[in-house]
Amino acid sequence: MISRRDFLQVAMATSALYGASGFGNWSRLAAQQVLSQDQLLEFDTLGNVTLIHITDIHAQLMPVYFREPQINLGVGGAKGFVPHITGADYRKLYGIADGSPLDYALTYDDFTALARTYGRMGGMDRIATVVNAIRAERPDALLLDGGDTWQGSLTALETNGGDMVRAMNALGVEAMTSHWEFTLGIDRVTEIVENELNFPFLGANIFDNEWDEPAYEPYQMFERGGTKIAVIGQAFPYMPIANPGWMFPGLSFGVRQERMAEVVQEVRDAGAEVVVLLSHNGFDVDRKLAGEIDGIDVILTGHTHDALPEPVLVGKTHLIATGSHGKFLARVDLDVRDGEVKELRHKLIPIFSDVIAPDPEMTALVKTERAPYADRLGEVIGQTESLLYRRGNFNGTWDDLICNALLEEREADIALSPGFRWGASVLPGQDITREDIFNATAMSYPAAYRTEFTGEFLHVVLEDVADNLFNPDPYYQQGGDMVRVGGMGYQIDISQPQGSRITDMTILKTGEKIDPAKTYVVAGWASVNEATEGPPIWDVVENYIRRNGTVSVEPNTSVKVTGA
Repeated sequence: MISRRDFLQVAMATSALYGASGFGNWSRLAAQQVLSQDQLLEFDTLGNVTLIHITDIHAQLMPVYFREPQINLGVGGAKGFVPHITGADYRKLYGIADGSPLDYALTYDDFTALARTYGRMGGMDRIATVVNAIRAERPDALLLDGGDTWQGSLTALETNGGDMVRAMNALGVEAMTSHWEFTLGIDRVTEIVENELNFPFLGANIFDNEWDEPAYEPYQMFERGGTKIAVIGQAFPYMPIANPGWMFPGLSFGVRQERMAEVVQEVRDAGAEVVVLLSHNGFDVDRKLAGEIDGIDVILTGHTHDALPEPVLVGKTHLIATGSHGKFLARVDLDVRDGEVKELRHKLIPIFSDVIAPDPEMTALVKTERAPYADRLGEVIGQTESLLYRRGNFNGTWDDLICNALLEEREADIALSPGFRWGASVLPGQDITREDIFNATAMSYPAAYRTEFTGEFLHVVLEDVADNLFNPDPYYQQGGDMVRVGGMGYQIDISQPQGSRITDMTILKTGEKIDPAKTYVVAGWASVNEATEGPPIWDVVENYIRRNGTVSVEPNTSVKVTGA
């Protein structure tokens, strides 16, 4: 096998030969030399039931680059276990060769060189090809969407999720659950669910507060392969904490473990031979839930964007993690006999867009959806000398760039950018288009606020977010990744309890320690407070990039992490 060093030398030399704007053709040729569509779809069919899982697409109709995290720390019982293993340790665990296609798809090392070699991933028309191929072999395969589908792009924002609804209807999804869908507002969600969606919108854990009863269908029963299958929906449990509760008044969420146990028993009593939990809990929450509740055969987990090539077994429950942004699709075959699952076979299928042929009908639909916005999407705003990515517990470069823009455009001492996991990557040397900016910012509460915080309040904010990420009990991990900070550094000991994790908060320009009694000008975006004022964050970022022309993001060493 070619060594990593030799491989990267060839990749970089070829990139130089073809130029920064011309590596698309090379990536197609390179990817096709080592991969074929038949190889990607190859599967040793098992049993009588097939599940297809996609999740966390975040409105990406087109192929994208998306770098996996370098840092994904586990705490409590999750420490040292997947998905909290990255890079070389991840490759060693799963026997993935350095420089291979799966190295590129699943880890972060040498991402730029490997991206230029293997190309973009995902694309709804490539996903359609894979789904159609599986259904050609197993016509009654059950396609399930784990949510975070209607948000994350300019076109989804402009159509209030309509483009994604039409795409998923055309794909033939048969049930979904939710999270960011509710940030379209309850009226729009209701309109979609009642009038536009061709399949059930499931949420066993969503209740109507006024009537204290389920607000949506908790589950759907299917008969496939002569087998009764119950698909239970579990929406993101912490909606009013992580997202603006005023957008979906009257609804309450939560893990609701007792409720889930009751629903599992209900579907078993109704004759279900297979119980599938279509979940947006996040991996660690689902791992705990699987250990607490008997009777769930498969959990198709989402929210934390983890991609694992093998199921994780908790008791008799298989956890399947299928990644994000359309990079992967999971196929799960089940051998169901005598009323129970005898065997399970799984494949995480990477969607290499230069290898998988696009489905013509879906290509046409995507083109139609994007056509009204084509000029805006393609307009070049500037260029980047740095890899722009967002994913990891700390310091994604996209958010470092956003923080730099907030500091300058909003004339602030300190900038805050939320620890969102969504947002496609941009390679060094690439143009930054308006579409790229919206891929990292498109949401329904984008106001870039400018306010004042005392040092004490700023410490409370950071401690609160840190506990959402590093509380040892998964049921209290209620946020995304750590809030990104510009203009300030700090130290965090993730082993400490809430209130004691964050120390040494320092203004970077002057080196002075944050004074708890002093007031600082703080700029940020995505506040959950109603009527937050300020320009939309995409305008702030666009203005900053236009003024600079070419942007470069220096390595961020302002956060010191201990206790890991």
